[in-house]
Amino acid sequence: MSREVTVNDTMQRGYRYERTARPGQDFDPEFAPELTPAEMLALGVFCGKYMTDCRAEFPASWFAEARLADGKPDRSLNHFGVQAGQPLRVWREKGWIHADDPRGWFQWYCRYWSGRRMADDARQIGRWKAFRRHKRQVEIHCEPGDPFCRPRQRQALLQWAYDSRGL
Repeated sequence: MSREVTVNDTMQRGYRYERTARPGQDFDPEFAPELTPAEMLALGVFCGKYMTDCRAEFPASWFAEARLADGKPDRSLNHFGVQAGQPLRVWREKGWIHADDPRGWFQWYCRYWSGRRMADDARQIGRWKAFRRHKRQVEIHCEPGDPFCRPRQRQALLQWAYDSRGL
């Protein structure tokens, strides 16, 4: 992957950043995702619509097994077959979106995994750490390995790089 990246997709035109860390390595010690971006896309996240127009920015291997929608979002593409999460409009209203990553946390994670480091990393890692409370809720309320217990919460966990399949 190149160090200098220029993004031209439907949400960003001419956005530039530099990859300063090794891909998939040199993570903040507080950040230990259980799934890579490629694994998340292969499992089925975001109803298959998240990364359909920005493939050029990331390795082609990420999309080899990705479950992506051709048209409208399709919840059947999600690993647990349910829709989880809020629309982008809600994310913006709550102030969760940083201008550098207009698609939200997963876009930040993909760029972080690829080697970009920036001032917003601490906030995004804090959001990721706070999301682990949902993992604990599944552990408390579900029998281990029961994929039908709290499927929305399990799907949301996948979308935050927590592997909820074996909980």
